[in-house]
Amino acid sequence: MSAGQTREGPGCVAWWGFSPARDLLTAGPERLEGEVNILLVGGADPRHILKTIGGLRDTDSLRIWALENSMEVVARQLLLLYLALIPSESMGLRDKAEVFLEVFGNAEVRSQTEETLRHVAAQLTLSVTDMLETAATHSCLDTTRLKYKERDELVRIFKRWIQPPSSSPSSSACGRGGAPFSITEAWDGRVRKHLGERYDSRTGSFDWDVSMKLHKRGCGVIDKQQYVRWRAKGLAFEMREGIYQIANPTLLSTRVFSNHKGDKVASRGYWGDIVSSPYLSFGIETDDKSQLVKRDGKHVKTAQDISLANVQMFFRSLSCRGSQTTTSQPDTVGKESSQPEAHHKAIDIQDLMRVNGISVTFLPLDSLSKLPGKPEYSRFFNTIYFAAGMAHQLDPALRRTAAPGAVLVVELADYLLDLTREQAAGYAERVADMAKDAGFAPTRREGEREDIHAVFTLQTE
Repeated sequence: MSAGQTREGPGCVAWWGFSPARDLLTAGPERLEGEVNILLVGGADPRHILKTIGGLRDTDSLRIWALENSMEVVARQLLLLYLALIPSESMGLRDKAEVFLEVFGNAEVRSQTEETLRHVAAQLTLSVTDMLETAATHSCLDTTRLKYKERDELVRIFKRWIQPPSSSPSSSACGRGGAPFSITEAWDGRVRKHLGERYDSRTGSFDWDVSMKLHKRGCGVIDKQQYVRWRAKGLAFEMREGIYQIANPTLLSTRVFSNHKGDKVASRGYWGDIVSSPYLSFGIETDDKSQLVKRDGKHVKTAQDISLANVQMFFRSLSCRGSQTTTSQPDTVGKESSQPEAHHKAIDIQDLMRVNGISVTFLPLDSLSKLPGKPEYSRFFNTIYFAAGMAHQLDPALRRTAAPGAVLVVELADYLLDLTREQAAGYAERVADMAKDAGFAPTRREGEREDIHAVFTLQTE
């Protein structure tokens, strides 16, 4: 496989992570307590945030400092957090989890979901502007640290999401030259480029990847048929009967190419993962072992089932810790809608749940190299997390931002399926060397897998 094809699988934009959700309070040798500051570099989605909140005690407080390499990813993070914070009076627990996963992992969504998405985008547009006194005041949607140009870019992204789709059912954006854009065609084009001459036997290739790679790496709960359908169509979560035919605008981004003349040409399309799958974030691990029961050697529950159960559990934890200003409706936390499609009450951003002792602050894209030079971040972070795609930015200077005994967690490459075992092992060795240069030593916990995340602890000077 060529280098170009290798890069084509995971794509150039991380819409989701390549590892399961992790409670970052318990990543190190001892559980963190009290007031905890976590630097999340390249999280891609809010899985670690939600999992960590679920493990908080009443006496704990959590401040997440999130840093991504793309404003389009920041916009998605804000959207998914907004959905998570919708109070149960406005959207039932199961309904909210289904909408969340549909937006999270489907190239195309239902019309009801698209309507919700547009409303949320409109609210997020207000939250990052100076139009209202309430702008950017929600503790879990804090964009005040971003630069003005970055907030302007967020507004442009949200406005793209608000625009109604064109007459073509799969078109809600444009490709090169303003031509009608079909996310189905964009997805298929990526698959063709990735597989090359294997495209005509693509179903066999998909089957091989799930059976001989994902299942061999401990992801047996990923159902073969669901995975193959996602590889072919980009639909990971189909929990409601309905028509999935409206392009999910949150999975569209702009990529710059050089044409034959050497000129830069921007092309809008789907540039995310087409191999590893969104099931990794929420669907392959669970604290509820009943979800992992096998019958006749096969898992009873699929990664889709486990994703739904995990997300509902995370949302339940949020509801238990949170409060909201709208309390006129009866509490429905944990209850499922008895109707095929529940009516979702549109709410304003100030009506979102206020989660006690929790804040999520988004930092400027270029801030990682600047944090060590700012006194306010000196010996500040109790945990620092790096995604696989951002680990190359692990600089020794970052040590100055680490609190005494800080924990460093780095996502490894085991679930990047286009890499060989040797390449993944080489990446892990490189991570260990970078951590050592930054003053961190390996930490191992009994019973923890060592091929998904590498964990290190700051050494005393």
